[in-house]
Amino acid sequence: MIPPLAAPAFLAANGWAGAEIRPLAGDASFRRYFRIIDGDRTAVLMDAPPATEDSRPFLDVGGHLAAMGFSAPQPIGVDLDAGLVLLEDFGDDRLTPVLAAAPEREAATYAQAIDLLAALHVQPAPPLAPYDEAVMLREVRLFPEWYLPAVGLAEAPGYDDAWRATWPGVVAATAAAPVLTLRDYHADNLMLLDRPGLLGLGLLDFQDALAGHPAYDLVSLLQDARRDVPRDLEEAMIARYVDARGIDDVAAFRAAYEILGAQRNTKILGIFTRLRDRDGRAGYVERHPRMWGLLDRNFAHPALTPVRDWFDANVPVAARAEAWT
Repeated sequence: MIPPLAAPAFLAANGWAGAEIRPLAGDASFRRYFRIIDGDRTAVLMDAPPATEDSRPFLDVGGHLAAMGFSAPQPIGVDLDAGLVLLEDFGDDRLTPVLAAAPEREAATYAQAIDLLAALHVQPAPPLAPYDEAVMLREVRLFPEWYLPAVGLAEAPGYDDAWRATWPGVVAATAAAPVLTLRDYHADNLMLLDRPGLLGLGLLDFQDALAGHPAYDLVSLLQDARRDVPRDLEEAMIARYVDARGIDDVAAFRAAYEILGAQRNTKILGIFTRLRDRDGRAGYVERHPRMWGLLDRNFAHPALTPVRDWFDANVPVAARAEAWT
């Protein structure tokens, strides 16, 4: 977490000359974050190397969210050629550590996050690329590409054809009027702010947003790869969202929720393995047992029978959660 060489000049050009630069965080991408301290004011420096990261979607979606009245960190200074963005500082109160310290706040905080989603989803989707079947199929392909070789399962003849034939008919059931889908809406990307109402939740990590099914971000929040959400809380929050949106066909919505959960959780198993085997970031695979537990719950829904049958035929139990514990 050494600051980029261009950081001091960039900060000086934006009115922060001589400010202290402290490491703040990294994430699953190549972006890095630093806290900038100048007396009693602070900001966050995002280092997004242009060779691997494009900051324009982050800025565009963040501006759109702010225009609709949601709390997304706004830019103070931008140098896209250097890959540097100076952002307002939302502080340190991410939901994950806050709820670890104060578990009695969990239900109320998740209810606030659900209400924010419901409010966001009544707004028209901006002109974003669709989160459609083609994207979903490309994403789940990460599982056989990265996960299976990691547990010693080679692709047999016809294996790829069977995998490709399994998913399309399943994910087709998730077609719906699209909403702004942030795609990483979970406790680690939500901040508690000292602001009223829904503005009291700050949004992070939305640069991969697409126009997709409204259940996707609900799954991201309630089937979190990074923390366990109690089953009774998950059910209560799904019901809260359904009620807030006035959804009539609850059965169809719930089927879409489980399908998108299976798609997301399968994809994440591949991503976490790739982070270890390609990028040398081993800590993510420690979450694999949680992901398999979530997948097992998804597979209980009859809409996922073809996918479950494929997994039963091709991925032995010993190559699932047991391989990572």
